[in-house]
Amino acid sequence: MTERMLVGLGERSYQIWIGENTFPAIGSALDEVNFPNKVAIVTNPSIGELYCDQLIDALVLSGRQVSVIQVPDGEEYKTVATLESIYDVLIDRKFDRYCGLIALGGGVIGDITGFAAATFLRGIPFVQVPTSLLAQVDSSIGGKTGVNHPQGKNLIGAFYQPQHVHIDVNVLATLPQREYASGLAEVIKYGIISDREFFRWLEEHRDRLADRSAEALVHAVMRSCQIKANVVENDEKEQGLRILLNLGHTFGHAVETLAGYGVIKHGEAVSIGMVMAARTALRLDLCSIEDVDRIVALLTYFDLPVTPPDFSVADYLGVMQRDKKVKDGAVRLVLNHGIGSAELHQVKDLEKYLDELLT
Repeated sequence: MTERMLVGLGERSYQIWIGENTFPAIGSALDEVNFPNKVAIVTNPSIGELYCDQLIDALVLSGRQVSVIQVPDGEEYKTVATLESIYDVLIDRKFDRYCGLIALGGGVIGDITGFAAATFLRGIPFVQVPTSLLAQVDSSIGGKTGVNHPQGKNLIGAFYQPQHVHIDVNVLATLPQREYASGLAEVIKYGIISDREFFRWLEEHRDRLADRSAEALVHAVMRSCQIKANVVENDEKEQGLRILLNLGHTFGHAVETLAGYGVIKHGEAVSIGMVMAARTALRLDLCSIEDVDRIVALLTYFDLPVTPPDFSVADYLGVMQRDKKVKDGAVRLVLNHGIGSAELHQVKDLEKYLDELLT
């Protein structure tokens, strides 16, 4: 059975389909939104080998003309150079404004395909078919697209919503363990910032999630998507509420940048960042030691890292001061209030807190 939910954004609204073995239904989903007949699937070699043929078959059955564009696999290739290589193929194959892109892959593929769609010929439609857990519950929803810059993650991009998000939890069976655990970090994040009962459900069903039970995954993905959709509907372009989705990300992006893109996976960096945020919240009396211990215990159950890598306070500060949430030169952090709530805080004396967190 395929579940459906709506991301309500007026004329930019779109549906998310979630279930098992959903690929055969993608033609029908695209027909519902009048998606173009000439499409290009953007993917990487490893994902393409596993799932591209299934997707092509379903698209051809719906009467579509399908091209495939392969880009290298990995965060280190989420660059302007890779973006230009997509443009080159689209131009060479005579794509026009009446064509569309389909992102088949994880967060890197989704982000770069979305940005290509946002900027090619000033905008063509695209669809997200996320194949990693992290992409299914986070990056495929909400319209954040972009590429990295050597001085920071996602510094070049645009808000550009997909026309449809098509999620099949069965693809998670082939996901490498580190990638799967990275996605669970984002799932856990939703419980911390918005839903104490969902966090408790994750604690109670952690064995089933570790075993990749399809039933448990459908529930976890559905609830995560619903929380994110609710936030995006109220703050599409991150002017207020949506910034709470960045719990752990200011610290986490610093970890990713300092370690080098691809060395520490995004979800692993977010896991470290959420623990750093929780420990900062503890020092500010925003949560209890019991809250911190529960967060650490759930993350470590899935073998996620919780200790920041060994870089200097000055290194961390240098990267964090380039974060998109910096305002008037001040670093602002999303911090949890217990479990189930979070707020944005301007943290004074961040250097002092970092010194404590890194020792």
